[in-house]
Amino acid sequence: MIQTRLKVTGMSCAACSARIERTLGKLPGVEKVQVNLAGEIATVDFDQTAVSTDDIINSIEELGFNVIQESVDIKVRGMSCAACSNRVERVLNKLPGVYQANVNLALENASIKYNPAEISQPEIRRAIIDAGFEPEMETRQDDGDREQRRRREEISRQQKLFLFSAVFSLPLVLFMVIMLVEWHDAMRWGIFHPYAQFGFATLIQFGPGLHFYKDGWRSLKGGGANMSVLVALGTSAAYFYSVAATFYGEAIGQTEVYYETGAVIITLVLLGKMLESSAKGKTSEAIRKLIGLQAKTATILRDGQEQEIPIEDVIEGDLLVVRPGEKIPVDGIIVEGYSTVDESMLTGESVPVDKQQGDKVIGATINKLGKFTFKATRVGRDTALAQIIHIVEQAQGTKAPIQRLADVIASYFVPVVVAIAVITFGVWYLLIQPGDLSQAVLTSTAVLVIACPCALGLATPTSIMVGTGKGAEIGVLIKGGEYLEKTHKLNTIILDKTGTITHGKPKLIDLIALNQFEGQELQVLNLAALVEKNSEHPLAKA
Repeated sequence: MIQTRLKVTGMSCAACSARIERTLGKLPGVEKVQVNLAGEIATVDFDQTAVSTDDIINSIEELGFNVIQESVDIKVRGMSCAACSNRVERVLNKLPGVYQANVNLALENASIKYNPAEISQPEIRRAIIDAGFEPEMETRQDDGDREQRRRREEISRQQKLFLFSAVFSLPLVLFMVIMLVEWHDAMRWGIFHPYAQFGFATLIQFGPGLHFYKDGWRSLKGGGANMSVLVALGTSAAYFYSVAATFYGEAIGQTEVYYETGAVIITLVLLGKMLESSAKGKTSEAIRKLIGLQAKTATILRDGQEQEIPIEDVIEGDLLVVRPGEKIPVDGIIVEGYSTVDESMLTGESVPVDKQQGDKVIGATINKLGKFTFKATRVGRDTALAQIIHIVEQAQGTKAPIQRLADVIASYFVPVVVAIAVITFGVWYLLIQPGDLSQAVLTSTAVLVIACPCALGLATPTSIMVGTGKGAEIGVLIKGGEYLEKTHKLNTIILDKTGTITHGKPKLIDLIALNQFEGQELQVLNLAALVEKNSEHPLAKA
């Protein structure tokens, strides 16, 4: 049984994530599926003898969603024959998360398609180094930066769609306001003429609003119904009714138009989507901050010479040199020299820890005093910091019990809302205001529209991601959503002292001069500062 994590885009509500879970759960060999809407991550436990990763990806894509698959070309130096290129290709294709790798000997190039949720480019390059070859450094690109850029692009896209829709909705909203004070008879020409309103509304309905039709169609084709279906139905009812009233009003006996209804609905839903994209972007901020703690480069000893290399190219067994003030790049054991190390990043203790030959050092902690050489014992995803990041990522992807309930409700939500809207139309048209088509359309549209914002499905996973992320930023690791949800039942909290109930850094708050120094506090302080000025001890700094 193995586990894979896939980056899935295109989910708009909890009904989408629930549909992916149901579909993947039916595949042979799939034991457990968890889809996190806010994090856009699908975690699947499966038997690889019964089902492949490609089968899982194809099932997701058949539902109308996209699985992010990154591609990278890396120059590989040191290959001298076909056996070399074949060896590199075999090594890469065996890596978890690599879908396909092709190595061209003549071009000295490796083309790799991989899953960024499972493996990063530094790990791919490290595998090439382990195989005895040298990946070209210029091809380096940070996966975290790419993910951040993708988030920014999505937020920018949503902002543009919202602004476009808002600009063309404004005349329609003004017309609606004018109608309320019965000035509209004098304002039926110009931008308020039905033909002009038709133009504005059409630009919105089939411009920014086209996304809802596409997303809704993919959802229906996949055997479900999501929030886009509600938006498309509600806005289409108001739009096409108004079109009929504009061009065939006398024939159908209806002349009032309601273009502003569909336009404003799309604009407001797009506003919600924009805020939602922004919230999703912020949820991964904690992971980026944790990744930012590690050093970017390392000084390696090769052939007796010190050489600075990117941290991702450090391999187990390398001898690394750390000078005073530098971050320790990876985990290891000191083989020469001694120093004191600030390990507060990991322990919260502000007092530096003395280190000498044979002692362990942790990556991302800070060397305070002496220069030392250490042997790398854990690199990449095996370091203590990487394990912390992994715990936080897993916690952000887990589901709390309340979220599972929300997902169940969401899976029935859309069909029930559509049924209620149909009943509303029938009751209004046949019983409440018999024969009044416009009012029946408006009331049924209202039912569809009010149900559109899917806070039900998004609020819980977003809050879990934010909660676990914020906790990680201040050094509190939460194992998952289930445990976060249970915190309301706590009746006792036990706290460590340093860095938890204190600041973690000593601070001078008072000075009392005794005996002959009474009244000479400033002189005493100067003397103490002179004595301690060359010390790196926390009390000396204070």
